[in-house]
Amino acid sequence: MSGKNVTEVRLADAAGIAEAARILESGGLVAVPTETVYGLAARADSAEAVARIYAAKGRPDFNPLIVHVAGVEQAARYAEFSPEAITLAEAHWPGPLTLVLPRRNDVTLAPAVSAGLLTVALRAPAHPAMRALLAAVNFPLAAPSANRSGFISPTCAAHVLASLDGRIDMVLDGGATPAGVESTIVAVRADGSVEELRPGPLQIGTRGEGASIEAPGQLASHYAPGKPVRLGALDAGPDEFLIGFGPVEGDITLSAGGELAEAAARLYACLHEAARAPHPRIAVAPVPDEGVGRAINDRLRRAAA
Repeated sequence: MSGKNVTEVRLADAAGIAEAARILESGGLVAVPTETVYGLAARADSAEAVARIYAAKGRPDFNPLIVHVAGVEQAARYAEFSPEAITLAEAHWPGPLTLVLPRRNDVTLAPAVSAGLLTVALRAPAHPAMRALLAAVNFPLAAPSANRSGFISPTCAAHVLASLDGRIDMVLDGGATPAGVESTIVAVRADGSVEELRPGPLQIGTRGEGASIEAPGQLASHYAPGKPVRLGALDAGPDEFLIGFGPVEGDITLSAGGELAEAAARLYACLHEAARAPHPRIAVAPVPDEGVGRAINDRLRRAAA
């Protein structure tokens, strides 16, 4: 980081993206909106810049990072693409799908993005601000969620500043992110099978049962609001802030109409509000474990852990 004590916030317009590109070129850190959550971007080909991500987030060095690219052509410089991987990328990129693939031997990526693994996690995001930024630089961007490690992921610029103000150079403010939960992560195995490592907005592959950390978001305790969280609550205890869903009315609701897409988009904003509330505990109404509800429940279980 460049010695700043206050993080600059710029609109994600042409001038803001040009300034962000200059900061990234020089090895700095910029929080950028994607269609899922805000990512903390640094140039993925610089060991020093990637180390700054880990330092700013307080992230364990065994937890790999997602490398953001413009598309399949750029991604193929860094990973071995099987026919199955190409099919997935062509079907879902740009979009909220991260592919974990065998890392090429000749890549210029910083070793820390793979956290010692022989694979690399790649995604081509769809958000116009992130796509414009990728077009403005000639290097890929490592970009985990723009929050302190283990805390609630950010879906707006204010959420980023809540835990990273003064620790990073800039936030590109593109408003609230539409999807609200992090990308689906799948590993494409040598036999062509596709294993889901982290549920997200897309339902792809078979659910993985592996105990090892192969991708971001697999830590048992993650997305934590700093208070005990009780799941499956139909009403609130006297000391609980209740996050409702559907017929369960709360102090705030994920979706009064029981819409899973709305609940996903509002999940982290509701957790941030619950974290700020005076109540010492948080309760969350049941959410159906289907579609993107699987991703919501995955994040809630890790928040409760």
